[in-house]
Amino acid sequence: MDIDSLNSELADASPRKIIKTALEQFDHIAISFSGAEDVALIAMAHSLKKPFSVFTLDTGRLHPETYRFVEKVRQAYDLDLEILFPDAQAVQDLVNSKGLFSFYEDGHEECCGIRKVEPLRRKLSGLDAWITGQRKDQSPDTRNDVPVVQQDTAFEGRNGPLVKFNPMANWSSKDVWDYIRAMEVPYNELHDRGFVSIGCEPCTRPILPGQHEREGRWWWEEATKKECGLHSGNMIASSSAE
Repeated sequence: MDIDSLNSELADASPRKIIKTALEQFDHIAISFSGAEDVALIAMAHSLKKPFSVFTLDTGRLHPETYRFVEKVRQAYDLDLEILFPDAQAVQDLVNSKGLFSFYEDGHEECCGIRKVEPLRRKLSGLDAWITGQRKDQSPDTRNDVPVVQQDTAFEGRNGPLVKFNPMANWSSKDVWDYIRAMEVPYNELHDRGFVSIGCEPCTRPILPGQHEREGRWWWEEATKKECGLHSGNMIASSSAE
């Protein structure tokens, strides 16, 4: 597949059109679900009346509201939702050696690597492509150049190269929430309490008016480090190529 040509072809397409194309191009493909953007993707895929797969990550540190949200979405769209878990021994070793909150001292990368990145790596190794809710305006300095379609340089698929579709790349947060309200899409109740970007409970907090949405994530670290590793590998590769 010519990724550059496909990206150019879909650069100005609607998210629904991008999802439709992705599902037509690949049989071994899945939507990654965690936040508001991802539920909008699920709603759009559901409207196509075609089979599609969805997975989500349970890190073991999510808010109770997030677990209720996941179940609400599963039921709303009658999903055969696959929930991925981290390796229990790896989590046990980390907690036993460093305690429950080591990320406040030495950064979130190690914990995220165990609880998020490795389960995702295992899942993606059985796919040819995946669909994410990344937006260009979502994170300062790290997602400004997110394309609609790209080769995923951070992970490998079942036959090597993995394709990543980002149907929401050109949408703003307002676009997403306009869609959610218009289509009555389920959302995490934490959004009503000032949470915008929602991750694990110890690493997420509400933001103040005027703050960027990612300032509620890993607030003790620099803005340029606010990636958990699920997407940052692509950005690092992109920056080094430039």
